[in-house]
Amino acid sequence: MKNVCPNPKCSFLPESRAPNIHSTAYIHPQAVVIGDVEIGAEVMVAPFASVRADEGSPFRVGARSNIQDGVVMHALETDGDYFKKNTVEVSGKRYAIYIGEGVSLAHQCQIHGPALIQDSCFIGMQSFVFKSEIGKGSVLEPGAKVMGVNVPSGRYVPAGSIIRDQQEADDLPIIDESYPLKDLNAEVVKVNTEIDSAYKNEFE
Repeated sequence: MKNVCPNPKCSFLPESRAPNIHSTAYIHPQAVVIGDVEIGAEVMVAPFASVRADEGSPFRVGARSNIQDGVVMHALETDGDYFKKNTVEVSGKRYAIYIGEGVSLAHQCQIHGPALIQDSCFIGMQSFVFKSEIGKGSVLEPGAKVMGVNVPSGRYVPAGSIIRDQQEADDLPIIDESYPLKDLNAEVVKVNTEIDSAYKNEFE
């Protein structure tokens, strides 16, 4: 089995579809991308990342996002009308997982669909997103867990927090000029975009 391959046919996923990977993206040989996954331009997928659309699908990862070492992406069953509850809708199309542009999925975080992460978010090391939407420009600090809520744009989830109530999500602190990690994602995206290009030039 290659590290980039179609999903196997199952009763809950009767069609086998292969990943659609932009020519400028880099998938490390020790990463795995399976099934109906769209990988955008200049995306870096690091060693031991698992992007596995073999139950819920499709997945979409926007341009200049990065999927770092040990990240796990998987989703609940999406086939059939009953399982639309396990999808998110973006521009009239349904996805099991939708990752916007310029998003950083940091080391060992887990994204389990249904999940929507909008542009320019930083999802910190060993954090967890499930049945949730993360608004544009938000930050999940390391170890944060978000389940069943919509985090408004421009907020941060403190390290180690568990957010399961929508009121808690609405009350999350706003990212302002005093927030020490306000520029972190832009820096991480810049570095990983260059790494993506370097790997492409040297190893492909």
